[in-house]
Amino acid sequence: MESVKAPKKLIEVALPLDAINVAAAREKSIRHGHPSTLHLWWARRPLAAARAVIFSQMVNDPSWKWELEHPGEIPPGNLKASWAASRKRLFSLIEDLVQWENTTNETVLEKARSEIRKSWRETCEINKDHPQASELFDPDKLPAFHYPFAGGGALPLEAQRLGLESYASDLNPVAVLINKAMIEIPPK
Repeated sequence: MESVKAPKKLIEVALPLDAINVAAAREKSIRHGHPSTLHLWWARRPLAAARAVIFSQMVNDPSWKWELEHPGEIPPGNLKASWAASRKRLFSLIEDLVQWENTTNETVLEKARSEIRKSWRETCEINKDHPQASELFDPDKLPAFHYPFAGGGALPLEAQRLGLESYASDLNPVAVLINKAMIEIPPK
């Protein structure tokens, strides 16, 4: 069985944690329009953190191609500077993405979706010779987001917001109902 070639993701390298933490802390005081007003869930994940984590898991790090072609080698300084500039641009997008005011800002969300689609197309391209490429690597269809223990629903909600087809479940029927209300009903 041929293995899948997986580019290094942004989350494996770095994240703008200060901006994410500030946005997540601020989110606790927001009441109007926040899912926490729908139902009290004891382990609710901050939407800002969920959005940032999903985005950074889906987006390739700028160094991915070089590192895939030169495993274990030390990159030249000019490449490192170029990667740093690209990461700075992606971090700026994450900093915009985590702001509560941008939760429904289509301009910011579309920039994020565009980066995700670009990274997915790159992943599909490097795996085009995989025996199951036609099944696994469709450049026109993003991979689905599956979460078997979704609880309060922050991760599936944010995956859906970022353009992924989202599937959520839980053992707790209250969690299932919360997820249904947040993920299935709004798109209809």
